Amino acid sequence: MTPLEAILHRRIAAEGPMSIAEYMAMCLLHPEHGYYTTRDPLGRGGDFTTAPEISQMFGEMLGLALAQCWLDQGQPSSFVLAELGAGRGTLMTDATRAMASVPGLLEAAQLHLVEASPALKTAQAQALAALSPTFHDSVETLPEAPLFLVANEFFDALPIRQFLRSGDGWSERVIGVSDGALAFGLTDPAPVAALEHRSGDTVEGDLVETCAPATGIIAEIGRRIAGHGGAALVIDYGSSRSLGDTFQAVRRHEKVSPLEAPGEADLTAHVDFGALAAAAPCEATDDVPQGVFLERLGITARAHALAARLSGGALDSHVAAHRRLTHPQEMGSLFRTLGLFPAGTPVPPGLAE
Repeated sequence: MTPLEAILHRRIAAEGPMSIAEYMAMCLLHPEHGYYTTRDPLGRGGDFTTAPEISQMFGEMLGLALAQCWLDQGQPSSFVLAELGAGRGTLMTDATRAMASVPGLLEAAQLHLVEASPALKTAQAQALAALSPTFHDSVETLPEAPLFLVANEFFDALPIRQFLRSGDGWSERVIGVSDGALAFGLTDPAPVAALEHRSGDTVEGDLVETCAPATGIIAEIGRRIAGHGGAALVIDYGSSRSLGDTFQAVRRHEKVSPLEAPGEADLTAHVDFGALAAAAPCEATDDVPQGVFLERLGITARAHALAARLSGGALDSHVAAHRRLTHPQEMGSLFRTLGLFPAGTPVPPGLAE
């Protein structure tokens, strides 16, 4: 039993079963035993690898996409360049290197990073020292200014709740203790206001996930973009509509039970892009497959340019990285991209129909 599991058992004994959202929040962010508060989870020595760690091309494409948005909106002389959950700073390092080719852009940018992990804050501060980043615990404390933002694999880690359709009501899936071990259970059916709009597209036994933190964050980002200008690119795995159980855990690059080793595995769920778009008080694109988005931005041309300098194993790795990011059977279809932008401005590149 992990130290956090013992804490969870005591809490459940005292207060009864907890929602999946409460469980996720404790597992990921407990101040002493939380997954993100105690480690750097990335890379071969961690539990998972994200797109920026696979190839520099990913960050470069996103940087150039945001640069085009800045140009399309009249090149504001001062703006917030932000990333949510910036990992080791790899994406922003690659993005700003590409942005440096656009005259005046980086001079106008103020880098702000929203990060919960102390270990990753340290890595970001080192990687991005030349840009003097300002750190935030939430989007609410970002400056009120034009906002050009990227969030890659950020929303998938926000706490979700799960509800099972039961007649005209919903039973919430909760976590309790059975035979001395953590186990899933269900509450009695009841109406759920946040799911009234799903009564027409679900049937008995369907499971739907909600994520209030995600829609709250998107609403705040969208408010700033609508009021001050800017753009946001959200890249994550998910779909246009939540349906089915997507709650999962990864440990040492392998899928495990979400109830196994609390605090020592990454917990995620698929992102409901339709819910994000509906919550944004600015213009929102349809969500586009990551592979399609990157191809529209010119990743293959960039891949050819980089390949010309490579040979042997380095070239093989480069080709494999391009395939992993774009191929429908790898990250190309599972991961999707959503864009936010102000009314009356061009759609962010790569996301127009």
